[in-house]
Amino acid sequence: MKITEIKEYNEKVFRAVRTLLPQLDPAIILPSDDFLRGIIEGRDTFLFVAEDENGDIRGILTLVRYDIPTGTKFWIEDVVVDESQRGKGYGRGLMIHAIRFAESHGARKIDLTSRPERIAANRLYQDLGFIRRETNFYRYLPESVRKS
Repeated sequence: MKITEIKEYNEKVFRAVRTLLPQLDPAIILPSDDFLRGIIEGRDTFLFVAEDENGDIRGILTLVRYDIPTGTKFWIEDVVVDESQRGKGYGRGLMIHAIRFAESHGARKIDLTSRPERIAANRLYQDLGFIRRETNFYRYLPESVRKS
């Protein structure tokens, strides 16, 4: 298994992202190639992929850095491993890589959310040292999004 930060847009990554994201959420709106290119070229968003020995992308993870008055924080999003490859260590490899990357870039905290029904993912996050927080999580949807 090889974990790599994607620093340049390419069709292989674009196809993998568009294949994997619906496995995380079938209702997800898939990114265009220009949107994904912007993420990859962005200063504070990092896309990591897990590849098998043949170079096939088996999983992805997005890590976002943001600075606020209380320090540099990171947020992990869109962790998804191909359904046919789950349980083979790709998710753990991506998570460990992201944690080490964030720590080496001054992280004071690393956060993520996960739906309760994602039992294996939640177990992995706890095994890696993430602590479940009791909090109210709120989301606001702008009117333009609510209408679509």
